[in-house]
Amino acid sequence: MGMKVWSVELTPRALKQLEDITDRKIQAGIQTVLYRLQQSPELQSKPLGGDLFGYRSVRAVGQRYRIIYRLQQETVVVLVVLVGRRKEGDRDDIYALAKRLFQSGLLEPKSDS
Repeated sequence: MGMKVWSVELTPRALKQLEDITDRKIQAGIQTVLYRLQQSPELQSKPLGGDLFGYRSVRAVGQRYRIIYRLQQETVVVLVVLVGRRKEGDRDDIYALAKRLFQSGLLEPKSDS
């Protein structure tokens, strides 16, 4: 009996964020984490709360970058919605961006499925 393999999909925004990272080592580190999310993505991350309830976050490239995603159980998809740096207190912080997108309706709340 094999382990369930998840499909990892990036939203257009997450793909652009990844492409905008010019450092190839950082890009490779993020790609490695994305690849690992194909196996047990719920065990490799932490659930987020508040406005971001239903989303999960995993660290990439040491402590600097985060990948924010949600699991779509019915289609076995890890939907990556954002990729970026963790800079607490900074406007460009990945979590601050996620909250702004949620509040403006550009990041969907978790649907009960």
